[in-house]
Amino acid sequence: MKKRLPMIILAVVVIGAGYYFYKQSQQSELSNDPRFASGNGRLEATEVSIASKLAGRIEKIMVDEGDFITAGQQLALMQTNVLRAQLAQAEAQRNQAEKNELSSRAQIQVRYSELEAAKATVLQKESKLDGASKSYERFKKLFKADATTQQKLEDAETAYLAAKADLLQAQASVKEAEAAIEVAKAGAEAAKATIQAAAADIARIQADIDDSLLVAPREGRIQYRIAQPGEVLSAGGRVLNLVDLTDVYMTFFLPEEAAGKVRIGSEVRLLLDAIPGYPVPAKVSYVASVAQFTPKTVETRSEREKLMFRVKARIAPELLKKYITLVKTGIPGVAWVKLDGDAEWPAFLQIKKLAK
Repeated sequence: MKKRLPMIILAVVVIGAGYYFYKQSQQSELSNDPRFASGNGRLEATEVSIASKLAGRIEKIMVDEGDFITAGQQLALMQTNVLRAQLAQAEAQRNQAEKNELSSRAQIQVRYSELEAAKATVLQKESKLDGASKSYERFKKLFKADATTQQKLEDAETAYLAAKADLLQAQASVKEAEAAIEVAKAGAEAAKATIQAAAADIARIQADIDDSLLVAPREGRIQYRIAQPGEVLSAGGRVLNLVDLTDVYMTFFLPEEAAGKVRIGSEVRLLLDAIPGYPVPAKVSYVASVAQFTPKTVETRSEREKLMFRVKARIAPELLKKYITLVKTGIPGVAWVKLDGDAEWPAFLQIKKLAK
């Protein structure tokens, strides 16, 4: 058995090497087929930073790196003791303002009653003045005719002047009551404005408290814990990095003659280094309108020295969800694009079922 082991290992190596060169020859043949084009790239995914809206200290983090999370799931909590104190203060201000408004409304009713009473008194004083005025005029005529005494004339005059003074005082009371009504109305309006301002503060502070609980905006996987509980962050400070594994794509570059034939929705097969025997179906979701020198991340030097068009091939979310636990980003591979919609994919790019 020991003598046969080297032969078995040699056979495995030969078979593996043969399979590798076979695949390479297939890809080399396909590279010369004008109905297809290819480019090197790496799997990427949309990344989302989970950040604190306000400055503050991290109370706790409920997830770890590598955790799969769902949309709306609670991820982290910022301390809210200061915000809750501000909320209590704003609520107290609102409650006091509501009491002040009720008091002012009650004062308005009282002042209106006083105004009605003052107006009734004016009517009485006007009637009294009218009588005193007529009596005074009558005594003046009688005095000229020597039909009354000086004393009675003076008494009539005094009564007239007193009635006139009483009317002026009653009219002043009406004006005072009207002024008091305006003051009470102003107090009620001021209290109402205070209530509205306090309500706005309460809504703002409550929104800040709600925002202190960081939740997942979408499903995905936690890639990094950027901060830790107890750390103090500035406004917008990042706590976690989330990768959306339902939005995975490969960016690659094609020369002008190939890019000009690519359309949005064109079929793509991604051959990943990690699973070379299982082509991943994708579709073109973006084609650049301007050529560029390709970045250093492109695998081959010859491609980096050319003006190329950036193309993005996106994997269907339904497929990603089916194999969500197997999805990884950063994996290099080759993207094959079908330039001719009627062309058939060669055997090595046919879709195979991948075990979960």
